[in-house]
Amino acid sequence: MSDQRNQERFGAAIDHDEEAVVIIGSGAGGGTVAYELTRRGIPCVVLEAGAWLQPEDYENDEWAAFNQMAWLDNRTTSGTWRITKDFPNLPAWIVKAVGGSTTHWSGATPRFKEYEFKTRTYYGDLDGANLLDWPIDLAELAPYYDLAEQAIGSTHRHGRPALPANNNYKVFANGAERVGYKHYATGPYGTNAEPYDGRPASVQDGFNFQGDKSTAKWSTAVREVPRAVATGKCDLRAHSQAVQITHDKQGKVDGVLYLDKAGALHRQKARIVCVAGNSIESPRLLLMSASAQHPDGLANSSGQVGRNYMRHTTGSVYARFDEKVHMYRGETMAGIVADEARHDTSRGFAGGYYMETLSLGVPFMAAFVEPGSWGREFTELLDAYDRTAGMWVVGEDMPQETNRVTLNTGAKDQWGLPVPNVHFDDHPNDVAMREHGYQRADLLYEAVGAVGTHHTPPYPATHNLGTNRMSERPEDGVVDRWGQAHDVPGLFVSDGSQMTTGAAANPTLTIVALAIRQAEHIADEMGKGSL
Repeated sequence: MSDQRNQERFGAAIDHDEEAVVIIGSGAGGGTVAYELTRRGIPCVVLEAGAWLQPEDYENDEWAAFNQMAWLDNRTTSGTWRITKDFPNLPAWIVKAVGGSTTHWSGATPRFKEYEFKTRTYYGDLDGANLLDWPIDLAELAPYYDLAEQAIGSTHRHGRPALPANNNYKVFANGAERVGYKHYATGPYGTNAEPYDGRPASVQDGFNFQGDKSTAKWSTAVREVPRAVATGKCDLRAHSQAVQITHDKQGKVDGVLYLDKAGALHRQKARIVCVAGNSIESPRLLLMSASAQHPDGLANSSGQVGRNYMRHTTGSVYARFDEKVHMYRGETMAGIVADEARHDTSRGFAGGYYMETLSLGVPFMAAFVEPGSWGREFTELLDAYDRTAGMWVVGEDMPQETNRVTLNTGAKDQWGLPVPNVHFDDHPNDVAMREHGYQRADLLYEAVGAVGTHHTPPYPATHNLGTNRMSERPEDGVVDRWGQAHDVPGLFVSDGSQMTTGAAANPTLTIVALAIRQAEHIADEMGKGSL
């Protein structure tokens, strides 16, 4: 889509000629880059498609909070994943607000393992998997993991204490011990066990999954974005939907076109552009930014923009007991078993997975525990709510070229722009891992007296990865080891879409670590005059 076509659609653009680093999105990646650059004195403009909600704005009702925060713009799905049947307009459960999905995340902060940066080397040639080694390794990222854990305040790290065990965790840990697991704890977790960095300790409020009124849980809306604004160097523009990234005749980025809340078109001049709109919106924007020099989409000379979409292999197990558990009391996901997070092909699959405690409120249980079901089996699950314990299985899924985000020109969003279509099929490795996780979860709960278990299918994706992946060679991916596009100078990707592979770990910590590292690089290169 050309600059001219956008002006024909929306009218003449309002120009903002003061050059800055333009950051699109304010979540884990964008919010972190904004803070790291502005604290170094570098002016930034942050374009956020959603509102800036304050802690006191958060709804204390699950569905009200969902409708307040979730990205509910029109989207479509295709492929054999069950989401196309259960939630065809909701492939991803992410946030449209300042702070992005850090305002919605559970808080788990494990690190990637060394082998997970080199899956092509360790896993070999898996049929149908588009595996590729990262151009960086754990040793290079380790110092930035330290910085990210300190920013987030991860429990169990750098001398910070663990969160207390709630009942859901006690059932979980007791079962883990009885089946022989050795590596289980209430963290690392991004909610304070004691006051830290200006944030209070957790009050063990179980229903803070979507918005945390207490601010004990880290998010860029609580920490990085307000601190960036306080420097005087950050111009945060909420309700600003980016629609095109532009470049000059030499191919270097020079601006971003965006729509304000009223639908007026603006043009912001840019020295550098950092795209951090999540793994669905980021490739969508690059594809909508096609030009004569980039007819297949910006930064897409490799044809990899939008490809290799990953969402993690997931599934939940809810176990019923004779006695009451009250799983909803206390932190939602403060419990991790790490024993299965290893590469051991004797289990029938490559890579590994974590087990993590999880509780949902009654309304969400009704919607997600078995979508579309009804009758006695369904009501039995809800009737046993206060006698139920729950966990989430989350592991590495395989990148596949055919799993991708494309533009659906036959469907439009509220601005009349083509919507993203998310196509996904499970890889056989994903299916084998999920089934193994279900079986091990059953054994864990049976060891502590469960009278029944239910396997919940994957929810709409909360971990969206790939689609603009990092690669050593330009023909294999979209960005280099710093997240800069191989073929567009000054264009960076700063979110989880740059991940070459997904690993088993929840991705937020790694996104923040990569963003800190990227911002340091950008600042250094700007100081040298190279950017």
